[in-house]
Amino acid sequence: MTTENIALAPIAAVAAAALPAADHLDEMMARVGVDGLVAAYASPALLARIDQHAAEVREALTDAGRAIDAEGLSAYARSIAAGAVRMGRSVPQPGAAPQTPAEWLTADWHLLRLLAVCQIAEAADLL
Repeated sequence: MTTENIALAPIAAVAAAALPAADHLDEMMARVGVDGLVAAYASPALLARIDQHAAEVREALTDAGRAIDAEGLSAYARSIAAGAVRMGRSVPQPGAAPQTPAEWLTADWHLLRLLAVCQIAEAADLL
């Protein structure tokens, strides 16, 4: 995160940049993963959408020569969150993410991508 972005980022995002990868993934799970995965498992349409995002996350990491592990997923999630902050978006605090499948189906792209990171981390037993 550059110094110009630090001025724009919420305090939690700046602190997240210093977190070890596994801890950062835990934070993302608390912010978007728990609520999002509950909604996704209740909605085949949402689950399919998250699966598509997960495939794109895996492809992006592979294309970048990164492993699909805690470090790779955390770095990817950090870049998505930083980009969202630059565009005036935010990553919700724990418990403030969309709740229902309908809310998730209309959620911003960055939330769906972060949810896909959480899905991959959960499936790989990285949390």
